[in-house]
Amino acid sequence: MSTLRTPDDRFANLPGYPFAPHYFEGTGGLRMHYLDEGANSAPVALCLHGQPTWSYLYRKMIPAFVAAGMRAVAPDFFGFGRSDKPQDEATYTFDFHRGSIMALIEALDLKRVTLVCQDWGGLIGLTIPMDMPDRFERLLVMNTALGTGDVPLGEGFLAWRAFSNSKPDMDIAALMKRAVPSLSEAEAAAYAAPFPDTRYKAGVRRFPNLVPDRPDAGGAALSRRAREFWSKTWAGKSFMAIGMTDPVLGPPAMRALHGLIRNCPPPLELNDAGHFTQEAGAVIVEKALASFAG
Repeated sequence: MSTLRTPDDRFANLPGYPFAPHYFEGTGGLRMHYLDEGANSAPVALCLHGQPTWSYLYRKMIPAFVAAGMRAVAPDFFGFGRSDKPQDEATYTFDFHRGSIMALIEALDLKRVTLVCQDWGGLIGLTIPMDMPDRFERLLVMNTALGTGDVPLGEGFLAWRAFSNSKPDMDIAALMKRAVPSLSEAEAAAYAAPFPDTRYKAGVRRFPNLVPDRPDAGGAALSRRAREFWSKTWAGKSFMAIGMTDPVLGPPAMRALHGLIRNCPPPLELNDAGHFTQEAGAVIVEKALASFAG
């Protein structure tokens, strides 16, 4: 397998990102990067990012979890962040990504887990607790969906997929600055740090085309099983935060997902937040933990 590894110097002095790297040898001997902050014995916030981001997305939420006495674990999916990046786009499948996160959970023996997810972190992450029910206790879900393959994909997502497919060397810094205008130029550049050139972006290019768009697509059956789990079996506590200006997975998609999560309280609506909800920072953690404690 032809694989790239982003040089370490690309990650030096990124603004707001003082965290030490950790590595796990995962699927096929590939090296997965993850952040691991807080006490090992503490309950876990497992923070899963989406496309085209990486664990940098959680830099404002991780300190809030740790301050609340939790352990924050934030992996980079293969193809993203400091994780290895296979160059063959066919390597990236729904099962490949899901299996790699499940392997990390088992290797670190994560328990008392709050699943924290957005975008592809949710598309994949929401299919995991049903097969690891003894490890997961709570859910904090932000702008995402379940890719069941039997519900038409929204116009916003179809437009995003077409845009992504037209930009094989996507300017990630410019995209993030456009999506989150409050980002500094240095923060926007940090999102692009893992990707020195187009060769490193196979995972970025692949993700939009993995969203299940028919019943027999990869991950669709798993996602339908997950829909049943969240609506009928899930007994943990849940919290939803919605970035209200998101044109892709905004209020309509999130309200549909809300209806599928058993006993989920009314969502936190963030009027100034878009798709990358985590940029709202600690307020989401504070509101979610208060809700869980109530």
